Amino acid sequence: MAAEIKREVKLEIVHVLFLDIVGYSKALTDEQQELVDRLNQVVRGSEEFQKAAAADRLIKIPTGDGMALIFYNSPEQPLNCALEISRALRNSPDLPVRMGVHSGPVSAVTDLNDRTNAAGVGITVAQRVMDCGDTGWRPHLHDLGEVEVKHGERVHVFNFYTDDAGNAGLPKKLLDARPHQQPAPVRAAGKAPTKGQRPSICVLPFANMSGDPEQEYFSDGISEDIITDLSKISALHVVSRNTAFTFKGKAVDVGQVVSQLKVSHVVEGSVRKAAGRVRITAQLIDGANDSHIWAERYDRDLNDIFAIQDEISHAIVDALKVKLLPEEKKAIEQHGTENVDAYNLFLMARQTYTTGSEGDPRRLDAIIRMCRRAVEIDPNYADAWALIALAEVNLRWRVGRQGGDGGLAAAERALELNPNLADAYAIKARILSEENRNDEASREIEIALRLDPESYQANRCAALLRFRQKRIKEATTYWEKALTLDEGDFGSAGMLVSTYTALGDQEGAQRAAKITLERCEKNLTRDANNGAAMGHGANALAELGQRERAKEWMERALLVDPDNVTMRYNFGCALANHLNDKDAALEMLGPAFEKMGAGFINHAKVDPDFDCIRDDPRFKEMLAAAERRLSTSG
Repeated sequence: MAAEIKREVKLEIVHVLFLDIVGYSKALTDEQQELVDRLNQVVRGSEEFQKAAAADRLIKIPTGDGMALIFYNSPEQPLNCALEISRALRNSPDLPVRMGVHSGPVSAVTDLNDRTNAAGVGITVAQRVMDCGDTGWRPHLHDLGEVEVKHGERVHVFNFYTDDAGNAGLPKKLLDARPHQQPAPVRAAGKAPTKGQRPSICVLPFANMSGDPEQEYFSDGISEDIITDLSKISALHVVSRNTAFTFKGKAVDVGQVVSQLKVSHVVEGSVRKAAGRVRITAQLIDGANDSHIWAERYDRDLNDIFAIQDEISHAIVDALKVKLLPEEKKAIEQHGTENVDAYNLFLMARQTYTTGSEGDPRRLDAIIRMCRRAVEIDPNYADAWALIALAEVNLRWRVGRQGGDGGLAAAERALELNPNLADAYAIKARILSEENRNDEASREIEIALRLDPESYQANRCAALLRFRQKRIKEATTYWEKALTLDEGDFGSAGMLVSTYTALGDQEGAQRAAKITLERCEKNLTRDANNGAAMGHGANALAELGQRERAKEWMERALLVDPDNVTMRYNFGCALANHLNDKDAALEMLGPAFEKMGAGFINHAKVDPDFDCIRDDPRFKEMLAAAERRLSTSG
């Protein structure tokens, strides 16, 4: 069927039918899938759907609680399809569906490996008009006429509900979600900033329209750099990269983003990179009325990428009528490098760091190789030097690889090139902390936090430093901050389980464990072999009292990755502190202590999770043997 079509469609006018199931979120999980399956069956029974699919003139995009159907021949197609679907649903009062129809431009549609991306007014308006129409119950598609949605455009709005009687036959979980019996006005998704209030912006991850999933790092990198540039402007509040990226890969409703993040504006766009060219579309949306304030498409040589980023940042500032200070203008026009090849390598390395497993030495080696090549091309690329330092500190102090200085020279080179790079100060502090030079580390971390209090790396390194100094309460504060700066960070959440337990705050420990488990499970759906996620997840399950499930996680993980030091360490924490099985904890930790680096050894010396086994002769001997091994290996 259409979902299996593999192709790429360039900018053109298309005709979109959006469908979703009313009350979907209130249904039980197994009932949700049943509702979606039934809707799919009804849609596939439509003759209009079948004709368009057979002619290769249809793309079907699942949206979780419904779908978008993109037709390429005529605007009558989605209307006829909607009418056919409505007739089929007349005898299904327990499957209430609403629909929205719109014709408009779509910048691209790509379906590779069963993944489809779409961006543009054509698809977003069809989704939004569903909230604008008559919410009465009718047995057919009800045409409300023209409604102004965005850009001053007027489009037809359609809503559909299947039961003439209104309530008959509907289960309570869906009745609770039934719309009121009055026409619904266009929803105002947010509020414009009042006088004296800073505009607040969320830059959504730009869609990768390159037709190659391997180019995802580039579109993500462009998004991150625009966030970074806008964050330098004091008159703006910009949502962090990690929070914005929780919407990545989802069919995003701007109103939901505005409401959830309490922002006044949203930036969205797409990136296409191929054959030395780059095409970037970007648009700034006012959350108060869901209208475009500014939109532009850039079609340039790849070497112009830095100029495009500058133009986007300046255009947003101009559109918001924000005053840009001279030093801020200079700051957003400064790039870590002017060499596109070096920049491309850095983006690949940064993506590898963001998405990989923390204890995987192959990942760290790959990051170093890419960044070393980047600094060969541009020796003055401070960001690449800082990322080298971060990978090297983890290789030496976490994984236990000997040789080198653990990243100190690379961190100092980064700071020599850019004395205002907060992450480089944070990484240097981490290195000094691993060497037990804690006073020096404290000075470096204070500079990092002063330069950028919202830096994820700075807060995370500050937390680790305070933990090693046994200042548990302060460490907890920094890990809580890191937790808010990176929605995918399960490691900080896992550490909070330990710190809250040590502080005697059981409620805090339970809350942290729930967050940890949720994030680990989400990570493992993308990377089933992520040892760090399995380690923290098992620890969280143990804290939550799910003993058998925690043990099942451990057994499976050890079959998949028995040599993962980080994972074994966290399993040891779970067994010792939460499952009260000291013998099993010591048995689990034995192979880890034979390989772990000095950083882990220093951590184990102060980790409150091991207080219950700290005086055990076997634990003492493990520590002593590990220290002897490290002292003889240099």
